[in-house]
Amino acid sequence: MVFKRLLGSLGVGGPTVDTVLDPGAARPGGTLSGRVRLVGGAADHEVEHVALELAARVETETEHRETAPEGDGEGVVVFDRHTVGGSFRLAAGEETSIPFAVTLPWETPVTELHGRPLGISLGVRTELAVAGARDRGDLDPLAVAPLPAQQAVLEALDGLGFGFRSADLEYGRIGGTGQQLPFHQEIELTPPPRYAHQANEIELTFLAVPGGLEVVLEADKRGGPFCDDGHDAVSRFTVPHEGPAGPRDWTALVDGWIQELVEHRASYGSHAVYGHDSGYAGHGPGASHGGPGAGAALAAGAAGIAGGLVAAEVVDEVGDFFGGDSGDEEG
Repeated sequence: MVFKRLLGSLGVGGPTVDTVLDPGAARPGGTLSGRVRLVGGAADHEVEHVALELAARVETETEHRETAPEGDGEGVVVFDRHTVGGSFRLAAGEETSIPFAVTLPWETPVTELHGRPLGISLGVRTELAVAGARDRGDLDPLAVAPLPAQQAVLEALDGLGFGFRSADLEYGRIGGTGQQLPFHQEIELTPPPRYAHQANEIELTFLAVPGGLEVVLEADKRGGPFCDDGHDAVSRFTVPHEGPAGPRDWTALVDGWIQELVEHRASYGSHAVYGHDSGYAGHGPGASHGGPGAGAALAAGAAGIAGGLVAAEVVDEVGDFFGGDSGDEEG
């Protein structure tokens, strides 16, 4: 991918920047590599530094709006920054290239599954500081594929008959977890008939660290005998990064998680919150259930987004994110 930006705040005839990301989606905790190509303007410039910022379009719940960067319910959050070069003279008309290889945070949200977009907006922004002036380019899209264990969990939910509803980024932290970023990703799934009477939807959050993956599951059932006061049940599990290539039966493991979540919720009522570190051993029942699942629905949903009302909302949001931010806007 190549993105060219004229750094307008440096004046007419200022330098231009092409940010070139290497092909393929990055992964959480992995390397994002590419080159920043600079072309000098009409005069010589003293470059102080070249930096990359990683940003996300994040939704803000009502209770977090006072502490969020933007208080209108949605905004851009810069969640990582790397200086990739600096302190050199860029002569008029000179062309130079700065290679970079930076490590993404382990909690970087996933934007696609099997190449299909989830509607998550992540971007890379290049900052050039010249003689005391700083100019930020527009946000350029960043694609992030799941880690093996993340993919294994999603494919297991697919096999169990869960359907993909939506995905977004929520500002705020999940209590009792090791979350590092100021926001987290939520993937909303519709339950198969087997669990439909116990939960309206299941919300899934991944919190990765170098040693493994924390999986947070939330059962949402508003009203009725299962959840009299509208609260949700939350369970947490930890698994290694092995993914589908490992020896475990992921379908049985994830099915056991779901059963534990809904059964404990029904037994203890709407105030039950559970923390677990059970992913390294133990499995739930391995029965698989038919019906359209998360993986299939993601692919179908992506095709539907391209030509339906849901797509209009997603495309409009992505357009605002990547086309509407000015170069000198603070993230």
